[in-house]
Amino acid sequence: MIGTKTKYIVYALVLGGIIWMLKDSFSQPGVADLNGSFKERAFYRNENNTGPIVRIYAVSLNDTLWKEMEAYGNLMPHNKYGTTRVFYFSEKKQFPDILSETSPHFDPKFNKYCLGVYEKNGMGEISLIKFPFNN
Repeated sequence: MIGTKTKYIVYALVLGGIIWMLKDSFSQPGVADLNGSFKERAFYRNENNTGPIVRIYAVSLNDTLWKEMEAYGNLMPHNKYGTTRVFYFSEKKQFPDILSETSPHFDPKFNKYCLGVYEKNGMGEISLIKFPFNN
């Protein structure tokens, strides 16, 4: 038979493990932890729930922080075989407030204001293109 002292040690270890898991679950990094003051300005998601899901975001930020842009894109939701695209714009200039499924996904008058495009494709490959519409 297990002694009372052993029971209390096991209970303390289990309770400590639960507390540790909860603390770890609630302290995950998020968008608020990134530099750049990211603000989602527009969002589009296709209606297709049986095939590839397409998510498109227009996001404004206060500086061209490329590593932060990639980190922001990595935090966005993504489904297997789906596509997630994030278009970055300066908060000091114009940005679209409506997005569509068809490329280029917003009114071409905003092309010159686009700082970068993050894309995570259906195979999970990530790309970040700087100034995609500048020729």
